Amino acid sequence: MSLLTPKEIVGYASKAAVDKGNYGFKKTMVMSFLAGVYISMGGLLAVLIGYGFPEISQGNPGLQKFLMGAFFPIGLILVVLAGAELFTGNTAYFIPNVMSGRQPWSAAFKNWTLVWIGNFIGSLFFAYFLVYVTHILHKDPWQTGIIDLATMKTSNSFFVTFCKGVGANWLVCLAMWLGMSAKDTFGKIIGIWWPVMTFVAIGYEHCIANMFFIPIAMLEGGDISVMDMIVKNLIPSTLGNIAGGAIFVGGLYWYIFEKLEKK
Repeated sequence: MSLLTPKEIVGYASKAAVDKGNYGFKKTMVMSFLAGVYISMGGLLAVLIGYGFPEISQGNPGLQKFLMGAFFPIGLILVVLAGAELFTGNTAYFIPNVMSGRQPWSAAFKNWTLVWIGNFIGSLFFAYFLVYVTHILHKDPWQTGIIDLATMKTSNSFFVTFCKGVGANWLVCLAMWLGMSAKDTFGKIIGIWWPVMTFVAIGYEHCIANMFFIPIAMLEGGDISVMDMIVKNLIPSTLGNIAGGAIFVGGLYWYIFEKLEKK
């Protein structure tokens, strides 16, 4: 069979969580750095293509959303196929083991904390050295586009951004689940692409992607402070991402395939 069953996916994720929990500090940080870079690569491509056709997209706003969504998934594809540690995906991986007592909560929180920091470092590295220094977004329509995008992301209320974070990581973790379900490269790519395209086109908030979008907009002249980035976006989107992945993917699938089946 070329696909894992939903129950088998939970087992696969649980095994992966044990491996992730056993990674040393250096390995975790390097792999987290890579994931931050990979997601930023997808973010850059999404901006270049999504904002690259202003004459067409001005009268077709859905087209711009689709184009950004269509090209952003390369980041998660690299994370899954090349191997890297992504905070948002890991929020779901650990939950079945934690809820069943196979791993302590401390293992999950330690991994999430280190990976979040490593993802941020990778995103900032890519934003500064491979985008800002290379002038890739210095001209319009891209410079105005990335500033408008980041301004919008820091203009919502805490609760709105939190809810958008739930939606984003619910879909991202489903993409990870579908990626695990397939046993061949093409199947993994297709499984990852659809949910990620969906969350980006909808306009949900992914904290790791925002670690690229907002800093590069600030570097390009956006009137956004560090406090705006952290308080108005990264904190609520991170909390929402944790809820989306831990409750609605890791938690519910643990409940369905482990908790209920033990009764």
